[in-house]
Amino acid sequence: MHHSEIKAEVRKLIADGTVLPAHPLALDANRALDIRHQRALTRYYLDAGAGGLAVGVHTTQFAIRDVGMYRPVLELAAETAASWTRRPVAMVAGLAGPTKQAIAEAQTARGIGYHAGLLSLAAMKSASEDDIIAHCAAVAREIPLVGFYLQPAVGGVILSADFWRRFASIDNVIAIKIAPFNRYRTLDVLRGVAAAGALDRVALYTGNDDHILLDLTLPFDLRDKGITTRAYFKGGLLGHWSVWTASAILQFEMCKAARGKDTVPADLLALDARVTDCNSAFFDVANNFHGCIAGCHEILRRQGLMQGLWCLDPAEGLSPGQMQEIDRVCREHADLSDDVFVKANLQKWLA
Repeated sequence: MHHSEIKAEVRKLIADGTVLPAHPLALDANRALDIRHQRALTRYYLDAGAGGLAVGVHTTQFAIRDVGMYRPVLELAAETAASWTRRPVAMVAGLAGPTKQAIAEAQTARGIGYHAGLLSLAAMKSASEDDIIAHCAAVAREIPLVGFYLQPAVGGVILSADFWRRFASIDNVIAIKIAPFNRYRTLDVLRGVAAAGALDRVALYTGNDDHILLDLTLPFDLRDKGITTRAYFKGGLLGHWSVWTASAILQFEMCKAARGKDTVPADLLALDARVTDCNSAFFDVANNFHGCIAGCHEILRRQGLMQGLWCLDPAEGLSPGQMQEIDRVCREHADLSDDVFVKANLQKWLA
């Protein structure tokens, strides 16, 4: 599947930039898929105004592959989205593992109707950049790719600007989720895409949950041989956006409106710090992100969108002190939540 085969309205949605929440996994107390709440989550994101969904990604838990949930979870999200709304929705499937596995997942996702694959490179830690490029090219022959620069704290591989130049030169790459949680490595990706002459084809999506609003607002000037190229992040594909999504979409629209202006409102610049403070609790930064999935589950549990915090791995849960931090940010930043929106619609989503 080539990116030219994606429906024009979906291709434009991805290229122009949109909100892509990373879809969590709703489980019951037996750690089995909770179909009712899983479906409710999809409906929540769509009614909040998300432009698409990323399913089978880190926030969905990579371990779904080990328990036979990969296909059912992808199918449920796609079927729910198709039956819930008539507007274009960009469906992105997480792809993981060595080349053979990633190709098989790409074929599964394509068969279900997903438009692109978000390619995790965590399984390629010991591979050379040449080998990783070959891996990416092989998977790109199956489905349009969204690159993924994942932070090392949760399994990512450190890659050079030249790697990202070569990656962006692969014709079937349509976007890159840039999530190293590091300014220097973020610039490496931007420099690489610019050097490939691919900024018009490859949409830049922030995955830097520690820098969301500034990434989405500020220009990035890239210099090469005395020539300046100005680049912008077009959208976001974020685990942080799996919670308080209706508010996140309002923030995204504020960022889009401020782009390209001579001045940026001070209140918008300052809001970035408040969003980052919330993320520090949700993602358990104090404990090197150990509770990053469970922290998002806790917000969704409080709203009634999940029954509990359960992850597939029983050892994966909230860290000591994380609940108190979540209480703090929910109290101090209550105006950033979408509790009222969720309360008004929850029963409809659970029906």
